[in-house]
Amino acid sequence: MLFLSMLLLGALIGFVGAGGAGVTITLLTVGFGVPIHTALAVALASMVFTMLSGAISHFRQKEVVVRTGAVIGLGGIIGAFIGANVSNLMPSGFLSSITGIMLFSSAVILYIKLYKNRWLAAHTPVRTTLLTGRPLWIRGIITGIITGFLSGAFGIGAAAYIQLCLMVIFGVPLLQSIGTCMMIILPISAAGGLGYLFNGRLDFPIFVQTLLGLMLGAWFGAKGTHLAPLPFLKVCIVAMPAVGGIIMILFH
Repeated sequence: MLFLSMLLLGALIGFVGAGGAGVTITLLTVGFGVPIHTALAVALASMVFTMLSGAISHFRQKEVVVRTGAVIGLGGIIGAFIGANVSNLMPSGFLSSITGIMLFSSAVILYIKLYKNRWLAAHTPVRTTLLTGRPLWIRGIITGIITGFLSGAFGIGAAAYIQLCLMVIFGVPLLQSIGTCMMIILPISAAGGLGYLFNGRLDFPIFVQTLLGLMLGAWFGAKGTHLAPLPFLKVCIVAMPAVGGIIMILFH
């Protein structure tokens, strides 16, 4: 049942093109009663493999700002490892609630990006040139530590936060922000996963079923993306983390 459920979830993730780490955590904890710490470990470890293929694809299409991604990713490794170890000390109930809130807040950011783009552009001082030199290192390391900590501690990829930072703080264009975000999440997921592994939180049978289900499902789901109307896709992109966050908060 776990593998089949992840197969269906993977198909939905592939269909809407979303990372789905938070929804995976919700399904594991609420649907199958997996302890929250184990669910976080499985979600982060699974993201390493799902982000790898996406990052390579974007890199080949020259949609990755490597220097910016490397600097933020370096800070992210530190933050994710710390976050995973801090999360290990948190009570399960508190951790589930914060994870749900984080997931729902991601949906809010996605809603603003997709439906209120003009308002966002008018109220957000987006950089028009790439940040370089010492400011890149200072802001990049700090941004990486913060987003890495959030990912490591609460299991979500923080993609919405990272993409927004890339455009606003670092001057990365929208199209390149997607590929660069995947590059950043890759080391964050690996560091966070290792942190949970060292604390004995990673359940390998659950991890294998989750990873295989998500990867196979995403491969099939992605084939239907171009067949769906754009308005329907936008609704699904926002609804996935929103519903996952609400379920996590109410039923954990």
